[in-house]
Amino acid sequence: MTALPSRADAARALVEIGRRFYARGWVLGTSGNFSAVVADAPRRLLVTPSGAHKGTLDANALVEIDDEGRHVAGEGRSSAETRLHLEIVRARGAGAVLHTHSVWATILSDRHAQAGGVAISGYEMLKGLEGVATHDHREWVPIVPNDQDLTRLAGAFRTALERHPDAHAVLIAGHGLYTWGDAIATAERHVEILEFLVEVLGRTAEGRHGAGENPR
Repeated sequence: MTALPSRADAARALVEIGRRFYARGWVLGTSGNFSAVVADAPRRLLVTPSGAHKGTLDANALVEIDDEGRHVAGEGRSSAETRLHLEIVRARGAGAVLHTHSVWATILSDRHAQAGGVAISGYEMLKGLEGVATHDHREWVPIVPNDQDLTRLAGAFRTALERHPDAHAVLIAGHGLYTWGDAIATAERHVEILEFLVEVLGRTAEGRHGAGENPR
């Protein structure tokens, strides 16, 4: 089992990730949210506060919650999507969960929403995902409908995670990407890999459409 970071170390790491992701256009405005497990038995998560700009996060503003999403420490409110982080931590034993709102993840999640997911295969970058050893791997990324009712959305996440136990990520239609890892660094790597792949798929589709193929 990966050693859990201290609250201070996790806070610093999430702040730095916020700056890097903002610079790459993945968490513009106040979009996106991050979490890291900082204690177990009982479980505690450090979560970015609601409405926070990820490019200017303050480590002292991050909020600590328990396994039921209840406030433990910190002055702000945890992200409105905290329930989704908890579903992922429980289902995958994740040590960190990162959520981005990039242009390409939004486009791809909308384009493939009716199919319930998108398959990615044949790309060398897939080997950056934990446990993947070949470009021949087929990664199925489930897509759940967006919903302002967070209880329903959490239920949809739970179902997607149960149905697709090998998935490394979940997309929310017209919204963005959720991925995770056993540690903060693993989760960050997964974001970088998956954001690369969804951009490749998006740009490839745009190229085909530009060549005369009708978009579906």
